[in-house]
Amino acid sequence: MPAVLTLLRIKNLALVEELEWQMTPGFIAVTGETGAGKSIIIGALQLLLGERADKSLIRTGADLCTVEAVFSGDSLQKLNPELVEAGVEPCEDDLIIKRTLSASGNNRQFINGSPTTLSILKNLGDELVDLHGPHDHQSLLSPDKQLSLLDSFARAQEQLEEYRKHYRQLQTLTAEHAALNTAETARELELDLLRHQINEISSANLVGGEEEEIETRYKLASNSKRLIELASAVAGKLSEADDSVLSQLAETQRLLRELEKIDNSIAQFSAGHETAVVELSEIARSLSNYAEKLDLDPAQLAALEQRVSLFETLKRKYGGSIAEVIAFGERAAERMRKIEGRDAELERLANEIENIREQMNQASGALRKLRTKAAPKLSETIRKNLVDLGFRQSQFEAKLSRMDEPAANGFDSVELLFSPNPGEPLKPLRAIASSGEISRLMLAIKSALAAHDAIPLLVFDEIDTNVGGEIAHAVGAKMQTLGHDHQVICITHLPQVAAAASTQFVVTKDVMRGRTYSSLREVTAKARREEIARMLGGKSDSALELAASLLEKRSTSTTAAKD
Repeated sequence: MPAVLTLLRIKNLALVEELEWQMTPGFIAVTGETGAGKSIIIGALQLLLGERADKSLIRTGADLCTVEAVFSGDSLQKLNPELVEAGVEPCEDDLIIKRTLSASGNNRQFINGSPTTLSILKNLGDELVDLHGPHDHQSLLSPDKQLSLLDSFARAQEQLEEYRKHYRQLQTLTAEHAALNTAETARELELDLLRHQINEISSANLVGGEEEEIETRYKLASNSKRLIELASAVAGKLSEADDSVLSQLAETQRLLRELEKIDNSIAQFSAGHETAVVELSEIARSLSNYAEKLDLDPAQLAALEQRVSLFETLKRKYGGSIAEVIAFGERAAERMRKIEGRDAELERLANEIENIREQMNQASGALRKLRTKAAPKLSETIRKNLVDLGFRQSQFEAKLSRMDEPAANGFDSVELLFSPNPGEPLKPLRAIASSGEISRLMLAIKSALAAHDAIPLLVFDEIDTNVGGEIAHAVGAKMQTLGHDHQVICITHLPQVAAAASTQFVVTKDVMRGRTYSSLREVTAKARREEIARMLGGKSDSALELAASLLEKRSTSTTAAKD
């Protein structure tokens, strides 16, 4: 199911104290008298699209303003890789965006309950909403977006991905070639440094696991004098002194034997005593041997100390452990081999670059062929739509140009050019000054690309400026057509456009207890006829009849479209 904005909740934003707007797919018209607060809806959407805001938007007397939107649909899952990369909870069937503004200046934004940044919110908003009118959120003005739309119209995604694969490979190989092809002086300096590093590491004859063994030996050697003193003292107390433990135990052993002669039950104690004497004798002998083996050779101690110092020096320069120092030496040796074999490596890279460049050029040719074929078809379709929308003598062209150097999307650039009046030159879309012109132009483009554009929600803010009569009917028909493939929200003053919508909502402004409140409600049946009649200029019988006729026309068009 395509993504749809199902809920927009606003609290304490400008004149809106609290609003909960539930929406359905299709074409939705928003109407109301001038100054009723329709622009607040646009302001709420802009906040959700990552636009910057200040606390002046918070309703007077409130501390916190909240705007929340819920999008629903299976197609939202295509956004999950982007969300996961941004550290945001992925979608299942719903995507929830929330923005809060605080009077204290502590503003926050959330996606699926996860805190996020304005940058991430804006990137996500670009995937979900296109907002057209006297506002800045107009993705079609971007040259990259224009090229993307042409590729979509040309069904060129497969060829584009093939080109991008070779382009990325070429960038990587070119960077390797440039890094290796440094100036001769810099090359010699780097070789000198590498030789010094490799020699310093290799001359140390490092062995994995050696550090722990050397440090243990050094610790023992540096404490050997004290170790000998302690071992000898214990051995002396046990067996060598006049009043040693073993000499005293010999007397207790004699006494136990006399006891045993009198009482045989003492035999167990005598045996235990004898075992203890044997074990203590063994301890005394082992400690004596341990003390004799400890070497107090100053040269050996100095050698161990020097080795430990070398370890510390190498670790300080090349890594936190001997294993890292060894790895650094291996990398330095590999780098030196590459530099010393620079000519051969440069030749290999040059050949590989040439091969990849040829593949990239072939992919670019296939891509350009599709674009060249699609550009005039896209231009003609948009020109026809422009005629329907009142630009009867306008010109439009999707101008395809070839660049000298490759870019991420090929050698081509596209500029959408427009001239609203005869005798005026074609100009880029971004140079169009009139919001009314550019809004209707965007409608013409969106109509041409409806089946190709993946952005689910299109918002048009008062694109009916200086439009009336049959052109107004055409605008409504275009909106209705767009509503078949997208969800469309249109803020309009034209009854012909409002009548073409599948649903209509009215914004009203009321004053209660000295405070102004804006609210929104859906109108159907009689209430909708009365609202259309009001837009026609009043609620006279003739206005009501004309309103009923416009609504009947919409109903007939919708039925015919379904058939």
